[in-house]
Amino acid sequence: MFEKYFQLKKNNTNVRTELVAGLTTFLTMAYILAVNPAILGKTGMDVHAVFTATAVASIIATLVMALYAKLPFALAPGMGLNAFFAFTVVLGMGYTWEFALTAVFLEGIIFVLLTFFKIRELIVDAIPINIKHSISAGIGLFIAFIGLHGAGIVVSSKATLVTLGSMNNPTVWIALAGLFISGVLLALRVKGALLYGIFASTLIGIPLGITQLPDSSIVQLPPSIAPIFFKFQWQHVFTMNMVIILFTFLFVDMFDTVGTLIGVASKANMLTKEGKLPGINKALFADAIGTTFGAILGTSTVTTYVESAAGVAEGGRTGLTSLTTAGLFVLALFLAPVFLMVPEAATAPALILVGSFMMSPVQKIDFSDYTESIPAFLTIVMMPLTYSIAEGIAFGMVSYVVLKVLSGKYKEVSWTMYILAILFVIKFIM
Repeated sequence: MFEKYFQLKKNNTNVRTELVAGLTTFLTMAYILAVNPAILGKTGMDVHAVFTATAVASIIATLVMALYAKLPFALAPGMGLNAFFAFTVVLGMGYTWEFALTAVFLEGIIFVLLTFFKIRELIVDAIPINIKHSISAGIGLFIAFIGLHGAGIVVSSKATLVTLGSMNNPTVWIALAGLFISGVLLALRVKGALLYGIFASTLIGIPLGITQLPDSSIVQLPPSIAPIFFKFQWQHVFTMNMVIILFTFLFVDMFDTVGTLIGVASKANMLTKEGKLPGINKALFADAIGTTFGAILGTSTVTTYVESAAGVAEGGRTGLTSLTTAGLFVLALFLAPVFLMVPEAATAPALILVGSFMMSPVQKIDFSDYTESIPAFLTIVMMPLTYSIAEGIAFGMVSYVVLKVLSGKYKEVSWTMYILAILFVIKFIM
C-alpha cells in the first residue's frame, strides 16, 4: 500500500527508512509542544489549551503535506512567529491575543488564495538558482547554530556577542557525546545514525539529571481547547493596525516556508535542473491550511519546519516520512510526558550534523560571477546572524537585483524579482 501510494522505489527509499526519518524529524521538533504553550501563555492564553492546539494544528498541516503533497516535510507553529505574536503584537503593542489570532487567520486565508492562484509558486520559481543553493547552506549554518546554542556549547556574551559555553555544564557533554556517537555511526554508514545519537544522549542525560523522567502517569487525555477556540475580533479586520500586523506575518511566514522548502529540497537533490521543486504548490497549500486551522484552534502561524532536514538526512524522501511525524504528534497528545522528556541537549547533535550536511550545495554556486556570488554569500551569512531565514533571503534577493542593475546586467533579472526586491525594501523601512 505504502509503495504504491508514495512510490518508494521510484524515490529510492523504503518503509523502514521513511519511518526512521519521520521519527527523527519528530524528535528534533517535538520541543515545540513545550515551547509554544510557554510563549503564547505569556499573553494570557490558556497554556494547556495551547498545547492541544499546537499538536492538532501540527497534525492537520503535516497530514496535508504527507497525503496531498507527498513530501517529507513536517509543519508546526513556527518559532519566531510565535514570539512576534506574543512579545511584539500582544505584550509590546498592547493588542489582545484574540486580535493576533485574527491576523493569523486572515494570513492563512490569504495564503490559501495566493496558493490557489499559484502566486507563491511564481515567487519560488523566480528565485535565482545560485540563491536557491545558498539558501540550503544558510539554513545549514542557521540550524547548526540553533543546535550549538541549545546545547550550551555556544552562549551569548555582551563582550563578543557569542562565546564558548562552560565546560562544567553537563548539557555540553551530553551534546558532544551525541555528536560523536552519531558522527561515528554516520562514518560507518549506519542507517538511523542521527536517531541513535538522540537516544544515546537522552540515556546519558538520566544520571546527569538533564533527562527528566515522567513523575506521573505517562498517558493523559489532551486538555480542552475551548478557552482559545475560534476567538476572533472581527471588528478590527479593516483597521490599519491589522494591515501592518498582517503584512509582517505574511512576509516572515512566506519566506521562512519558501526558504525551508527550497533549502531542504536542494540538499536532498529534489530540485530539477531549472531549480524547481515538483509539487511545490501542494507543499505551500499544506502551510496555508495549517495556518488557517491553527488560528481557529488557537495557535500562532504554522510553517514548514527546518528540522525536517534531519529526517531528509536520514533518507526520508516521500510523504511517508511526514505521515510518520504526524502520527507521532497524535501519540504525543496522549503521551506528552514521554516525548517531552527528550532534552534539547539530546536533539542538538542532530541539528549540528544536519547543518554540516546542508552545506554541500555551496559547491554548485557560481563564484566566478560576483553578481551571483555576493548575493549568495549574503544569503548564507545573514540567516544565522539575524536568526531568520526570511531576513537572509531578503538580503540575498535585494543585493542580487542591485548588483545586476548597477553592473549593466539588468536583463538577467525577472520582473518578479524587481517586485520582490521593492517589497523587501519597504519591509525593511517599515
